[in-house]
Amino acid sequence: MELARNAALTPPGIPPARRRDPKVRRQLSGPAMRSFFQIARAWTLNNDEQRALLGWPPESTFYKYKAGQIGILSYDTLMRISLLLGIYKDLHILYPEADLADRWLRLPNSNPLFGGKPALALMIEDGMDGLYQVRRLLDGRRGGWN
Repeated sequence: MELARNAALTPPGIPPARRRDPKVRRQLSGPAMRSFFQIARAWTLNNDEQRALLGWPPESTFYKYKAGQIGILSYDTLMRISLLLGIYKDLHILYPEADLADRWLRLPNSNPLFGGKPALALMIEDGMDGLYQVRRLLDGRRGGWN
């Protein structure tokens, strides 16, 4: 996957005070969105699932993103993609078999957090909160946030 190449294009260690700066967001937007679409392919997400995870951008905006016309993403969208990158990373650390790591989001889950539903359902239904919950759960399982 080209995630490593996209990560290499991302400025390292951006201080929290600068993360909302439009110049910084411009630098992050292209690599972030390209990485998102690579993850979406790996997870076999349909367009509605992709839009939901991105916070329901207008359909026309979403298709511009898919066509590579990304512009400057909102801070919210960048945060969502950051959480999804962390979830993807966690899954591939926890489940070295890539097929299982990529299917995990769709598997029914007995963890009380999910109530028998797949993690993807929580991420879509609860939006940003769902993304944070899944990220924290997986980080905890692998031993920390980094």
